[in-house]
Amino acid sequence: MNHFVRGTARRWLPAAALLVLSTQALGNTLNQNVSWTIDRAGTTAKYRVVAYGDSIYAGYNGSISNAARYSAPTVDGEYLSAAWNADIETIRRAKSGAVASDVYQNKIVAERSWMQAASTRVVTFEMCGNDGLQARSAFKGQTGTCNYGVLDTAVNNCKTYVAAAMDYINANASPNVRLKVIANLYYPGYNADNVQSSCRDAATGATVNLRDRFLPALAKMNYWMCEYARQKGFQCADSFAEYMGADFDSNGDGQVDSAALRYVPGDTEAAYLQRITQTLRPTLRDANAKFVTTSSSFDYIQSDDVHPTFTGGTVSAGLWGGSTGTGAPRYSSFTGGRSPIWNQFGHERMGWSLSTYNPPSP
Repeated sequence: MNHFVRGTARRWLPAAALLVLSTQALGNTLNQNVSWTIDRAGTTAKYRVVAYGDSIYAGYNGSISNAARYSAPTVDGEYLSAAWNADIETIRRAKSGAVASDVYQNKIVAERSWMQAASTRVVTFEMCGNDGLQARSAFKGQTGTCNYGVLDTAVNNCKTYVAAAMDYINANASPNVRLKVIANLYYPGYNADNVQSSCRDAATGATVNLRDRFLPALAKMNYWMCEYARQKGFQCADSFAEYMGADFDSNGDGQVDSAALRYVPGDTEAAYLQRITQTLRPTLRDANAKFVTTSSSFDYIQSDDVHPTFTGGTVSAGLWGGSTGTGAPRYSSFTGGRSPIWNQFGHERMGWSLSTYNPPSP
């Protein structure tokens, strides 16, 4: 897969539309479950990472039959294997196209046994992306007077099920779990959304910029993911900051952009929204061109303009069931806690972000 920047912006597609080869019997969701074990030479201990989510953690790549071998949770497993000198089994229980309520009810709750195993040391989840994508699709299709309620509903559903998921994991995960972490949302299609709506604002009678409406809604979701994490004993891997900001100081404020965009524990919702949607908004960049230096960039988003790029091949996952596999780690050690490709692909970046919270021992 070509991970370098493509020269043109790409059209956004809703997550459900990406499953174009599925039949009506599949509906708008597709289970894509994977178990992959990092088999480290000379080790006997094996620990488990359990990841629940939608197409992001699934490693969706446009196929109904396979997914990325190294989606973010498995990338994190590679970091854990090196840190703990152990084999790491990554269990990904994911459902492409699932909204937050579906991930909560049919993955986290219904498949709780995976995190209850005594070998489990990390539980992670992500959700709400499809709530946002579906709300965005509905809003884009509006004519007449704009109804902003679809965005508010998506935000409220996200808040409800993120909080419920954390409470449920806290109550049901193995007592041996050392880390619980959520990954928040990046903004796919950031450039493509910089257009006017077909509907008109009730107060002004004018069309509205789609990105101006979507960014605050996404920022509210992200704030509450990280804030609930702070309140409920989770960590928050800030995918928005890692994807949407450059890895250098572009505005001369003395902070690296990607670091400045991160959620700060103790932020109020108002302060976080002000920082993301106003103060630092000029530093936001479409993740199709993630700048890692002033002259070097990588493409973090696949050609669907939604899902993260990856490397390391694919495994069977989807219409014909999930897969179980084992392989040696791609890297046996990490200088400075980072793989040589930590910033070159979307899933590698997300996996590294998860790894920054890994405990030093199991």
